Amino acid sequence: MIFSDLSRRRPPINLLLKIAADEYQVQKTSRNQQVCLLHNEKLKLFCQNDEVLICLVCQSSKQHKVHECCPVEEGAQQRKTEISAMLESLREKLRILNKTKAHWEETKNYIQSQAYQVEEAIKEEFENLRRFFQEQENSRLKVLKQEEEIKTQVMCEKLENIKGQIKTLSSTISDIEEALRAKDLPFLQDYKQTKKRAKSNIQEPECIRDILINSAKHLGLLRFGIWKKMANIVTCVPITLDPNTAQSNLKFSGELTCVQYSSKQLLPDNPERCTSRVCVLGANGFTSGKHSWTVEVGQGKDWYIGVAQESIKRKSSVFLNPSEGFWVIGLCNGDSFWAQTSPRTKLVMKQMPEKITVQLDFDKGKVVFINAADLTTIHTFKDKFTERIFPYFSPGLCAMGEMSIPLTICPLTVTVCVG
Repeated sequence: MIFSDLSRRRPPINLLLKIAADEYQVQKTSRNQQVCLLHNEKLKLFCQNDEVLICLVCQSSKQHKVHECCPVEEGAQQRKTEISAMLESLREKLRILNKTKAHWEETKNYIQSQAYQVEEAIKEEFENLRRFFQEQENSRLKVLKQEEEIKTQVMCEKLENIKGQIKTLSSTISDIEEALRAKDLPFLQDYKQTKKRAKSNIQEPECIRDILINSAKHLGLLRFGIWKKMANIVTCVPITLDPNTAQSNLKFSGELTCVQYSSKQLLPDNPERCTSRVCVLGANGFTSGKHSWTVEVGQGKDWYIGVAQESIKRKSSVFLNPSEGFWVIGLCNGDSFWAQTSPRTKLVMKQMPEKITVQLDFDKGKVVFINAADLTTIHTFKDKFTERIFPYFSPGLCAMGEMSIPLTICPLTVTVCVG
């Protein structure tokens, strides 16, 4: 059969594969026998140029005559030292990769935890909004119900009154009609009485005004009215804090507008995080224009506020001065007030401010600190900004058991008006 003939045929030989297999076999035999295949002599030397084992005859041959050779033991020792160094480098890379892997796994877990926390915060805020809207709805429906009850009661009373009038008038009409059907003598006998009854003193029905539900009051500009009332529960701040830049002892509240020192948290050491100082940056940086925000420092004894450039060293110790990218002022130990210039400038004030306004003019290179109580200037930095500038906040440390004084970004005044 044709099929059986084909099955007995040998497949074609792959020459490239055969040559590679033969070379591998020769190399394997050479390694096992430790003799030179060309001269059948022991491999006693190592050619450092070609990095191969050779025999004494190979050394004097044209191929290796000018090459630098050494005994096998010496060559092995040198190459083992070289490979050991490379191995150590590989081990270091493996250690870095494993450390990075562990860090990334922690970061992945933190992302999930962070997302859950943010999700819960969002739900809470929307629950507050839903509660506000429900209260507004209930309040407006209550006012509507009250109006309905009052106006319905008025109509009920007027209907009862007019029903009485109708009954009385109907009875009078029936009596007069009966009198008119009487004979002349009886009619005339009762004439005066019938005439008196015919002179009805019932007034014309009144025209009841403003009795309908005031739909315009309840529905007109309903959304706008709710929006105006929301101004009482909604705050607007010019700066939001960025927790991804915060040192691990800081905690936040008030929609990321308030920061204070707290117990240490397990946070990923991401590149943006400041670990060398107990501080946090604002979420948005500035590359131009004028910007202003007010910080409530309260009765805090240690704090720093101001601005910092984006490239500040976040993982290593730095001095808080303009040469390091900081333009800040601060209070130390409750009585030492400084502008962090180089060297520091002592600030003398009759009373420590509790609210300080920071005014940044990026284009003119100015940072002005103002006492919000009397609008007096505390200190002014003048410099040239060449990169993005971020608001800087540091609430300082506090001893165990002591209540930390927070730094709070003051909200702006929200007004709703119609143009």
